[in-house]
Amino acid sequence: MARKLNRRQVLGGIGATGTLSLAGCLDALGGGSNGGGNVEPMLGILQPESGQLGSLGTPIADGAELPARQLESETDLTIDVGRRDTETRPEVGVSQAQTLVDSGYPAITGAASSSVTINVANDILIPNEVVGISPASTSPDITGMNGDYLLRTCPSDAWQGDAMAEIAVNDQGASTIATLYLNNDYGQGLNDEFVAGCEERGAEILAEVSFDSSNTSFTSQLENSAGTDPDMLMIVGYPEAGQVILREFYENYDNDMPILVPDGLIDDNLPSNVDNPLENVIGTAPGAGGEGIDSFKSLYEDEYDTAPGVFNAQAYDASAVLILATLYGGEVDGPTISENVREVANPDGEEVGPGNLPEAVEMAQDGDALNYQGASGPVDFLDNGNPSAVTYEIGSYTMDGYSVDRSVTYEA
Repeated sequence: MARKLNRRQVLGGIGATGTLSLAGCLDALGGGSNGGGNVEPMLGILQPESGQLGSLGTPIADGAELPARQLESETDLTIDVGRRDTETRPEVGVSQAQTLVDSGYPAITGAASSSVTINVANDILIPNEVVGISPASTSPDITGMNGDYLLRTCPSDAWQGDAMAEIAVNDQGASTIATLYLNNDYGQGLNDEFVAGCEERGAEILAEVSFDSSNTSFTSQLENSAGTDPDMLMIVGYPEAGQVILREFYENYDNDMPILVPDGLIDDNLPSNVDNPLENVIGTAPGAGGEGIDSFKSLYEDEYDTAPGVFNAQAYDASAVLILATLYGGEVDGPTISENVREVANPDGEEVGPGNLPEAVEMAQDGDALNYQGASGPVDFLDNGNPSAVTYEIGSYTMDGYSVDRSVTYEA
């Protein structure tokens, strides 16, 4: 009989400084290099379950916890899971990450917001040698921060920005474009990549307008962007502010103006929250089309009684890799996990994935060579921590929600 998953309730309110980190000091019971023996992994989950990304963050956190739940029911492995809410705020993310580290967690799946991930990595992960794998932080600024202790199963927006520019200029035929973007690392980074890609393709950028997520109205920002009468408006943001922006757009501008949005505004609830089918909105997001996607979808729907959404597969893959790296390395220790992430994820080993994760656990414990093939894709990490390839899904909205129409693949 499987032992119960220990979802440790770590204490909140511990400050980001003045505390002793236990990560890197906890040795496993039994095991050693190339085979974990009786090691019991510890997995932190740091996602926005409230705030601007709350509607997307909880399903992402569920995806991150799913490998542990799966292994709880199918093996005798005990996994200590600590799940914390960043509230989509960098200062809260840093505090919650410190809480996880002080409670001994050497590996964390998170965060989601790029601004949160960058602050958490600089203040907590890298100094404490704790491995973080983000399933949803796409800012180009993350590339190369520290490929040993900050990796991601989602791609850089250097790719997404180019893909969106291709859609805007070559697919949709837009010759004039305006942008409206969230004033943070995610919004600024994606806007810059998109603008560069559009200009390289010969389009004219009429306006680049930033906004603060704390605003309660965006009429002036819309006047300076949509009001320039572009062939297409590109909006980067999160659902909470995005629904206000879109509601005000439909009240004041031509509903036939094409709008292009990235992953941060892919939310099935958006049409009902805006009270408009958003039929003029085109979306892009990193896809989930790996060899393990069918097994993952089945596991997710069985566990949570709903279909997975954006970045949920990437979250599952991040946690699965961290668990396997812990077992393969044989120590509940950040540096050891870091050394073995690519050993279990990159090529030159037996292919494993969501469909046979219990068997992969046994192989990792025995020190057998693994090549994790995920739900989101191959999960092959470059030296800078980025994935080596990504599939982008291009979709559209109706009143029933969001649906994917086609996909395009990029490789490093």
